[in-house]
Amino acid sequence: MPYTHPEALVSTEWLAAHLDDPHVRVLDASYKQPGITPTTREDYERGHIPGAVFFDIDDVAQPGTSLPHMTPSPERFAQKMAERGIGNDDRVIVYDTAGLSSAGRAWWMLRLYGHDNVALLDGGLPKWRTEGRPLEIAPPAIPSRRFLPRFRPELVRDKQAIRANIAAAREQVVDARSAGRFEGAAEETWPGRRRGHIPGSRNLPFDRVTDPQTKQLKSAGELRRLFDEAGVSLDAPIVTSCGSGVTACAVAFAAHLIGHPGAAVYDGSWSEWGLPGDTPIETGPAKPLR
Repeated sequence: MPYTHPEALVSTEWLAAHLDDPHVRVLDASYKQPGITPTTREDYERGHIPGAVFFDIDDVAQPGTSLPHMTPSPERFAQKMAERGIGNDDRVIVYDTAGLSSAGRAWWMLRLYGHDNVALLDGGLPKWRTEGRPLEIAPPAIPSRRFLPRFRPELVRDKQAIRANIAAAREQVVDARSAGRFEGAAEETWPGRRRGHIPGSRNLPFDRVTDPQTKQLKSAGELRRLFDEAGVSLDAPIVTSCGSGVTACAVAFAAHLIGHPGAAVYDGSWSEWGLPGDTPIETGPAKPLR
């Protein structure tokens, strides 16, 4: 069974053959939790795919908010893409150091602002390294580009929309955190957040959409089976969530790859919903569908 959107995924062979194309722009969108060393910036400076620019999720994010790396304004996103030499006519290839952990966030943000010509590198940096392909430490040249954003509000959700959906149940909320965090059995990694999940949500941990050895995306059939086993219909609206809106994008990408028309992302995710307050929470496994 082929992917519905194979153009959203490129191989290491394809990228190696197109590194000299001036309209192929490569982004390293690696991300780690605060306090983990070496930082992703340090990892990037020690070796990245030739020509790759560091996306830096926190630098691109909207400043001055109390929540981590929230979606920037269209104007800020346009500025940050121009700073990275990305224009509307470019084909953007995104990767991260895990295979598919945070790269989905850059993929989703580009699509959120109207740029469909973006793909993930299948297997990410791990596969590139395993194959012995070249890395460089020098900062790349940044071409002069202009990025004109076209914001798509249908691809993002806020807390108010998620709260309203609990009663309406128009959209399936898919939580990309681990089962332990989803069920409330494991300590929440974001300090000060309660344990559990959004009532009525399903659980599909983001790392299940890739092969644990090769870090490549699983086949279309395997991905469809994962969504089905999680109780998620690909024929109905989907909103993905996670700890802070990063790995949720990996699940949104998997849904796109196999034909979902456009999963939205809850930007604040558990870093917002799990704060002390009146947002309702469930614990334990996902409740059976009625």
